[in-house]
Amino acid sequence: MEGKRPFYGGRRAVAVESGSGAGASRLILACGALLLAFVISITVAGFSVRDAASQESGEVVPLERAHAHNDYEHERPLYDALDHGFKSVEADIWLVDGELVVSHDAPWLLTTAPPKGTLESLYLKPLRQEVKANGGSVYEGDPDYFTLLIDIKSEDVATYRVLHEQLRKYRAMMTKFSPDGVEDGAVTAIVSGNRPRAYMEAQRVRYAAYDGRLSDLGTSTDQTFVPLISDNWTRNFTWQGVGPMPETERQKLHDIVDTAHANGQRVRFWETPETPGAREAVWQELIAAKVDYINTDHLAELEAFLLANDPQPTEPYVYWNN
Repeated sequence: MEGKRPFYGGRRAVAVESGSGAGASRLILACGALLLAFVISITVAGFSVRDAASQESGEVVPLERAHAHNDYEHERPLYDALDHGFKSVEADIWLVDGELVVSHDAPWLLTTAPPKGTLESLYLKPLRQEVKANGGSVYEGDPDYFTLLIDIKSEDVATYRVLHEQLRKYRAMMTKFSPDGVEDGAVTAIVSGNRPRAYMEAQRVRYAAYDGRLSDLGTSTDQTFVPLISDNWTRNFTWQGVGPMPETERQKLHDIVDTAHANGQRVRFWETPETPGAREAVWQELIAAKVDYINTDHLAELEAFLLANDPQPTEPYVYWNN
């Protein structure tokens, strides 16, 4: 393939082809200063580094299929996921007075739990610390990128502009997308939620990719722009892990994954069952179909499941054009 080039940093050698509420806003402005003061006050000390015992024992296995849904809701955002070997975490962000606050619901609502911090304090700074401590990777010796899935909850373009500038500050560890192709980094950011597609497509240089949907499956979309296809499990499958999976739905699942992998894209489903028994049944089908990310709130349970059931838990199914 012409135009291929290896990339830097002693990581995996990667080769690619060149290519390429108004109402809410007023509330944000009104509440921004107060909210930011609170966020800063609770994040000055930061979070502790990864559990020392787990690092020294060497027992943590980097699990390619493990995705921490709403990771920030755990007691130790990011670090709990890292201690269980997760290679992908999800953070929901809201633009508040120029800062990207991490929260599932609108931070200015009285019913919303106090945010634990910002994208920078909870994820970007800690990830940079891990990459520095581990010789250029989030997990020591791991040649494959760590996925930071960023779900934009506030207005798309305004939020993304701030996000782009923050990711640019951390560009030494981020995967870079440009007309020259992909420069593989320790961390690959993927934008989900309110995704400003046209704005992102018009950028000459990006530090984040775009989270696609099943409507993007099998289209001519470049996998360096849409490396991930995500969709709602319950909107596409009736089977919820009770009894055998209908053969027609099993075939549909395999066809989705096969089509995505043929285009160099990974696959993730959200809203999969989380009740014991049903979740393991669905996880087993996802593993059999080679789904790339398994979505869960239950870190220890998925870690144990993957170590027991994933034939190659540390190997990605697809990379940048492989």
